[in-house]
Amino acid sequence: MGRGAAAAPPHAAGSNARGPSSSSSSSRGGGGGSAMQQHFSLADCEVVGFDLDHTLCRYHLPQSERLIYDSFAQYLVTEKGYDKGLLTLTPESLDFCCKGLVLDLEDGNFLKLAEDGTVLRASHGTRSMTSEEILEIYGRREWKHFSAVSGMLSRSGKYYLYDNYFDLPGALLCARVVDSLDQHDGQKKYDFWKDMVAAIQHNYKITAFKEECGMYFPEVKNHPDKYLQRCPESVKKWLKQLKSAGKILLLITSSHSDYCRLLCEYIIGNDFEEYFDIVITNALKPGFFSHTPNQRPFRTLENDEEQEALLSLDKPGWYSQGNAIHLYELLKKMTGKLDPKVVYFGDSMHSDIFPAHHYSNWETVFILEELLGDKVMVPAETESEPLEKKGKYEGRQPKAPYPISKQWGSFFMDRLPGLENAEETLVRTWSCKCISTYSTIAIPSLESIADLPLDYRFTRFSSNSSGTAGYYPSPPRALLTSEESVTMK
Repeated sequence: MGRGAAAAPPHAAGSNARGPSSSSSSSRGGGGGSAMQQHFSLADCEVVGFDLDHTLCRYHLPQSERLIYDSFAQYLVTEKGYDKGLLTLTPESLDFCCKGLVLDLEDGNFLKLAEDGTVLRASHGTRSMTSEEILEIYGRREWKHFSAVSGMLSRSGKYYLYDNYFDLPGALLCARVVDSLDQHDGQKKYDFWKDMVAAIQHNYKITAFKEECGMYFPEVKNHPDKYLQRCPESVKKWLKQLKSAGKILLLITSSHSDYCRLLCEYIIGNDFEEYFDIVITNALKPGFFSHTPNQRPFRTLENDEEQEALLSLDKPGWYSQGNAIHLYELLKKMTGKLDPKVVYFGDSMHSDIFPAHHYSNWETVFILEELLGDKVMVPAETESEPLEKKGKYEGRQPKAPYPISKQWGSFFMDRLPGLENAEETLVRTWSCKCISTYSTIAIPSLESIADLPLDYRFTRFSSNSSGTAGYYPSPPRALLTSEESVTMK
């Protein structure tokens, strides 16, 4: 269910990385931008890296979320004896899915947090909790684990953070498991997480693709068109343009090599390796960034089987596992620069954006599809400007990947009820704060920037600019309407 816990379908079991607790390593190479810089341009980067799932490879979300849910639920019911009712799923129940939720594993509660850790909304299982219930359990709406989770340096057996599309179906399943246990056992403390981890490992272990194990891989193999979106021609052209401009292109994914090949051949074509100088699979992010070379050496591949560990990385090619330090040494050789500037595109704050920024000091571009669902869309018939003058997304009226959850509200902002008769206030969510803290810019998709010139200057997130500065092509509606009344820290 989560990339850090090996749960995203392509991610191998055991990629749960616990990085060092200090940020002393954040000055490692990569040329990250300083807070004084106001602009970011791809033209200034020697190296451009990409995550695969939900970054280069877009999925048909309704179909893929149902498959992920079913793959976990089937295992819990058939192998662990859970209630068969978990196998039935109504479309309305998917409204529960919302990025940025935290599951408190001991209490079976899901929490939506403000940037300072205040509990904005909560549910027990799938049932929304009242303001009174929240105050009763969390005092002045304070969650005791926030200081640990806000550092983003480790996972814990006490909570789980849902931060990407592979996670969300697992959040719904866990919530329904809590409902079921309450109904049948009247439980107050919960120990189902070990069974969820077993379901994850069964479906997504490293040999599952080859062995046709579980539900997920056999289904995607047999029906790739049902789950995968082909890469737009504009993005393929843009990748070639980057290479023609002399950029080194990286693909760094926690997917195993056989699943990576299936995805890339379908979305890009059989020549996909020509687009990239270096392909790294089974990268086990965030450990790829946080672990030292001796903890996570690179390995060569032969017929998708990992070979001996390498003492260093000497040339471009396709590798498995590895670490950002050895990769950066190779990039220095390839560019002839002591401090080549790297930008990395990814969709997971925990696995991609935070660790690339914190440990490697790389520039980071956050892929955030919620930017499509949370911006003002003008009805086509009322448009006053001709289409050719409009931005790429203004005229197209894209369909949001998910409607905004009615149960959880905006991913970016929420209202905080006042304590002791004080007025309610509008506050940023913790997820939103992370975006402006760890991302250089945030975009809805690669397609949204593919037609821009490579020297286009994006306004970056920085400590001395507004909280909406780094969103392209435009900030989410929830932030725009509230910026006047919110003090951005």
